[in-house]
Amino acid sequence: MSEFDLIRRHLTGVGAGRKDVLVDVGDDCALLHVPAGRELAVGIDTLVAGVHFLADCDPAALGWKALAVNLSDLAAVGAEPAWATLALTLPRADEDWLAAFARGFRELAVQEDVRLIGGDLTRGPLTVTVQAHGFVPSGHALRRGGAKPGDLVCVSGALGDAGLALQHLLRGEPTDGYLRQRLERPTPRVALGEVLRGVATAAIDLSDGLIADLGHVLDASGAGARIELARLPLADQVAAAVGAADDWALPLASGDDYELCFTLPPAAAGQLPVLAAAAGCPLTIIGEVVREGGLTLIRADGSTWTPQSRGYDHFGRV
Repeated sequence: MSEFDLIRRHLTGVGAGRKDVLVDVGDDCALLHVPAGRELAVGIDTLVAGVHFLADCDPAALGWKALAVNLSDLAAVGAEPAWATLALTLPRADEDWLAAFARGFRELAVQEDVRLIGGDLTRGPLTVTVQAHGFVPSGHALRRGGAKPGDLVCVSGALGDAGLALQHLLRGEPTDGYLRQRLERPTPRVALGEVLRGVATAAIDLSDGLIADLGHVLDASGAGARIELARLPLADQVAAAVGAADDWALPLASGDDYELCFTLPPAAAGQLPVLAAAAGCPLTIIGEVVREGGLTLIRADGSTWTPQSRGYDHFGRV
C-alpha cells in the first residue's frame, strides 16, 4: 500500500471525537480551537527502537506507550489532554504492524478523550514521535520550580516495576503480567495532575528515574530533599530485588515509571487520601524538601545510600 493508503486506512479518525478539532488528518495543517480561559500545554517525545523499546515488542503496546509517555508530561503540569500528532518512521510498509500499533494508540486516545489530528509517515529506522496538547486553566499550571523547604515529597503508584521487567526481558527470564504491563502500557496519571492544581507546589513526571527527575525539581526550586528509602512504594517483586542486594538503583534510577512526583505544603498532608481517591491511584509521602541543596537518601537504619547512577541520560553515563 502507498503512504497515503496506510494513513487513510489506519491513522485517520483515531481517538475521541472533539468539537474543538475543526480540521484534522488529511489536510496540510490541523485547525484547532483553544477554549477561552485556558492555556495550551504542549509536550513531545521520541521513542527509538533499541533505545526506548525492544525492536520486537508488541506493536499495540508500543502504540499505547507512545501516547502514554506524552500524556504523562501533560499530567505533570496539570493539563487536560486534547490532541496529539504522530510522526511515524517504519522500515517497510507492514500493514499488520501498523494496524496493531494504531489499535493500541486508539485505545488510550479514546480512554483519555484525545484526538489524533495529524502527523507524518515516512520510511527509515523504526522511530515514533508523538506531540501531545492539552488545556490548563490560565495561571494554574503545575511547575517544577515551586518546592519550598518543609514541603512533603510525594509519589504516585509504585517505583521500579518497569525497570525490573526490562531486566528480566534482557536476560531472557520470565516476566510476570503485572511487571510487563507496567513496562509496556504505563498509566499516565492525568486525573492526578488535574486534582493537584492549586494544591501541589511543584510536580514532575518520572521518566528517567526518581533521582534524576526529583533533581530537576530541586534545581528549579533552589532547594534540596531528604528521602527515606523505607517509605518508597515498591511492589513485592521490586522489594525482593532491592533487598537481595541492598541496591536501590532499581526504584531510584531505572526510569520508565511514568508516575508523578510532587511536593505538598505540610498543611495539605491530610488531603492526601482525598487526592488519592479522586485520582484513582495510591499516593505516598517519601520525604521532605530541605533548604540545603542536593538529595540525601536515607536507609531505615539512618545511614545514607549513595547511588552509582543518577538516572537515564541519552548523552551521559547511565
